[in-house]
Amino acid sequence: MPKTPKSSPPKTAESKAHRARRRRLLHTLRLAVQKEKSERSERHAGVRQEPRAGKPRTRRASRR
Repeated sequence: MPKTPKSSPPKTAESKAHRARRRRLLHTLRLAVQKEKSERSERHAGVRQEPRAGKPRTRRASRR
């Protein structure tokens, strides 16, 4: 026999506030991670473009 759909309990102001706070925190965390990733990729791009100081770039052996 299928279950009858139950309505969810009314949302309190407290639960709404907690949800908003959690969403805000997660949003700032996501932004921080995104910023860190972009900075990291820029750093890596800089490392790749410049040859190493003092020695020429050597060929790496194939990793197969």
